[in-house]
Amino acid sequence: MGELSGQERDAVERAGAEPMLDQVLEWSAVNSGSRNLAGLERMAALLADAFAALPGELRLEEPASVEAVDSAGRTMQLEHGRHLHLTVRANAPVQLLFTGHMDTVFAIDHAFQETHWLEDGVLNGPGVADMKGGIAVMLAAMKAVEASPAADRIGYEIVINSDEEVGSLASAALLARAAAGKRAALTYEPAALPDGTLAGARPGSGNFSIVIRGRSAHAGRNPEDGRNAILAAADLALRLDALRRDGLTVNPSRIEGGSPGNVVPDLAILRVNLRPRTPEIETEAKRQIDEAIAAVASAREVAIYAHGGFGRPPKPLTADAGALFNLVKTAGADLGQTIAWQPSGGVCDGNNISACGVPVVDTMGVRGGKIHSMEEFLIVDSLKERAALSALTVLRLAAEAA
Repeated sequence: MGELSGQERDAVERAGAEPMLDQVLEWSAVNSGSRNLAGLERMAALLADAFAALPGELRLEEPASVEAVDSAGRTMQLEHGRHLHLTVRANAPVQLLFTGHMDTVFAIDHAFQETHWLEDGVLNGPGVADMKGGIAVMLAAMKAVEASPAADRIGYEIVINSDEEVGSLASAALLARAAAGKRAALTYEPAALPDGTLAGARPGSGNFSIVIRGRSAHAGRNPEDGRNAILAAADLALRLDALRRDGLTVNPSRIEGGSPGNVVPDLAILRVNLRPRTPEIETEAKRQIDEAIAAVASAREVAIYAHGGFGRPPKPLTADAGALFNLVKTAGADLGQTIAWQPSGGVCDGNNISACGVPVVDTMGVRGGKIHSMEEFLIVDSLKERAALSALTVLRLAAEAA
């Protein structure tokens, strides 16, 4: 190790001694897919028990109302699980935010439900890296900080939401409230690379469900009287795809609807994701989407309704964020860890936090890889490494503000 004070050394050792692997094994045995409400409730209860070791006020917050468009083009309410929210020392001079998510991408009927060892020190399982391992790291670090003499100076909020993997629409307002007035934030997504590299700048992300309503007619007798919604959806998908350029990706991912072969289809739903690198590109993309919709509606004589929007703002690497990354890098160096960062094409709750003007490092979780697949793995040694890194980072944030 490098130059650590006695207080820092004690916190680092405490963090690494926590039973993180046992927690990961227990939590990963619970299916908490984003749409598995019973599993999410079970997971929330386990996390509430674990985080009760920290002081403060712990609540399970109800999810915000979220609308979606179903395959029939109807607007419906989407149900979500509750979010864990802990507030500690709201009047302390240094205020920080820590976030994670309890949901995974693996549904209750997915084939990937159990953990097993790939080799010594490498654990395969649903959510072991993304991010039940990260939650264990967060808890271990904060328990170590609470045992430090510096704890009284540090106030914080912890939000562990139930819907990050589906866009955090039911927790976005909670994240924004928790971010208000914070000096910095740490989010416990897994490292961007197995070597521990952090994710720096991120693009934004927008998900749209675009409902096209045409007019049905007999496909043989009078097709000219119909207005084909599938053709309109395909036309719109191609026009949106043509918006792709440096700094903007566009992915028309699905067209739903249609009709029997002898009927001109009068309904289609186009699902599309766009990822702008900057706020300026996002603003321009919004305008271009509206123009494309208007052009197709006019040319095809159909009605078009766009549902959704840009739920994850772009996350540039600002000067304040750069300073936070450098603080983490220095802490890592003093622990014998090499910390680097690079841009990422993915998005997460770090986008939302950054949009509130709070510098955030959002890959403070474990080292591992192949997330969102049945090959997802956790490098077990990284539990202690990253818990130590978090504990030291928090203590130095407090010292920096002294």
